[in-house]
Amino acid sequence: MKIYLAQQNYHIGNIEANTQKIIEAISIAKKEGADLVLFSELAVCGYPPRDFLYFNDFIQKCNKAIENIATHADGIAVLVGAPHKNEAFQGKDLYNAAYFLVDKKVQQIIHKTCLPTYDVFDEDRYFEPATTWNIVHYKGKKLAVTICEDIWNLGDNPLYTVCPMDQLMALQPDVMLNLSASPFDYTHDEDRHAAVKANVLKYKIPLFYCNGVGSQTEIVFDGNSLVFDKHANLCGKLASFKEDAHAFVLNDDGTIEGQVLQQATNVPDKELVPATLQAALNMEAIYQALILGIKDYFGKMGFKKAIIGSSGGIDSAVTLALACEALGPENVTAILMPSPYSTGHSVDDATQLSKNLQNEYHVMPIENVYESFLQTLSPLFKDLPFSIAEENIQSRSRGNLLMAIANKFGYILLNTSNKSELATGYGTLYGDMAGGIGVLGDCYKVQIYELAAYINRHKEVIPNNIITKPPSAELRPGQKDSDSLPEYAVLDAVLYQYIELQKDPAQIKALGFDAALVDRVLKMVNVNEYKRNQFCPIIRVSPKAFGVGRRMPIVGKYLS
Repeated sequence: MKIYLAQQNYHIGNIEANTQKIIEAISIAKKEGADLVLFSELAVCGYPPRDFLYFNDFIQKCNKAIENIATHADGIAVLVGAPHKNEAFQGKDLYNAAYFLVDKKVQQIIHKTCLPTYDVFDEDRYFEPATTWNIVHYKGKKLAVTICEDIWNLGDNPLYTVCPMDQLMALQPDVMLNLSASPFDYTHDEDRHAAVKANVLKYKIPLFYCNGVGSQTEIVFDGNSLVFDKHANLCGKLASFKEDAHAFVLNDDGTIEGQVLQQATNVPDKELVPATLQAALNMEAIYQALILGIKDYFGKMGFKKAIIGSSGGIDSAVTLALACEALGPENVTAILMPSPYSTGHSVDDATQLSKNLQNEYHVMPIENVYESFLQTLSPLFKDLPFSIAEENIQSRSRGNLLMAIANKFGYILLNTSNKSELATGYGTLYGDMAGGIGVLGDCYKVQIYELAAYINRHKEVIPNNIITKPPSAELRPGQKDSDSLPEYAVLDAVLYQYIELQKDPAQIKALGFDAALVDRVLKMVNVNEYKRNQFCPIIRVSPKAFGVGRRMPIVGKYLS
């Protein structure tokens, strides 16, 4: 049997465009002589559709799309994901389903069993789990069809009470086919590979795994679809961070025709969650995820041009370089806004960066704007000493200017805040926290420096002085980030243990961190939830990003 994997980038809610893309892949698969084409989870509507699923019109459009796709399932079978209405009175209104289409009809509908409801996933909010499990019969083969999380439970996952593949194995299938929408994070490629391979080691039959690709606001899907033969040899892997498709021939003996990419071992691969931040510095993958995140945010929203506040610091420099790569330098404008406390070399560094990148830039000093604010406020401020209020006026002046330019010319403002700053509240609401999308909000400061090094791997794009000088907000004379925060190497290590690994204070202190520093850092994280709650969406690259995957009370009393 020749099985064609179609790893595609869908647009949530753009059902017509998604359907056309699916039909085009079916046509190509036919030309390649495929017997079956496999798409990803909820391909018709895009994943995750979230509360779109509550609208009957949305579900009806999905149903019509399935009917349309079925007319092209002639001479070939199609497995494609879409929601399916639950006709029973009890339970949720929908199933997360895989439709088996052949002879221009819906021949069978398979429901997802394991509904992830953690981190960025919220499937139990919308879907009813499967309660029956059946094999799909096609061309003399018995197909065990599962959907994404179904293969992450091999009977040992405490989140679930049913292992779908255990149920299906009683029917003696010949092959496993999995439709997936598995997001990227810098640990997940290894985890995913291990989980897919573990199924083959347990059940001793080949597995075809089709993952989605593309960015959906904050969630990035990296593709990397996989094919294993019955011996757990890796026989196929599709591209990372881009659309790809390939046909594979499944032999009657459970082997895959062609070259083996990776010989199997009988030992399951380890699922990886790095114990330290340093071990999580997979810069090439993070770089590609951020590029895709920017590109798809703009492309799917219908925007073309970005604006960035370029300070001469490391965060704005890395954001600017990423934006120029993702959108093209001709579509990126940098605004340099020195204040009375900005150093001359910051302007020079930012200017040189834009010259290196060949993007448009403008210098707009904010001293007059800043002084106007102070003059207006002087009847209330009187002779009170300089404080954070005056610092934040500078940041908000910049935010106002950037948003004014964005509004006037139809640009999207890219936010440059990093995860270290967002964690500790080291940022100004409606100032440097403004933006349409947070490019670096899931990257700690130490990762930003590694990204800068990666960007400069072939030549000096980011001026060396930006990388080597001490980081500073430059909102008061001689200011450095270290005046307000612990050194980033220590701060980020503590934050990683608390946010990504979810360790409690005692566990973090037991690792050798200073107790008072741990208490101080964790308090900063928890008292600044109100700021993060007002922040823009963040491109997710870690196992635990700020945003929809980390839901904390704003008004709470824990470690604060």
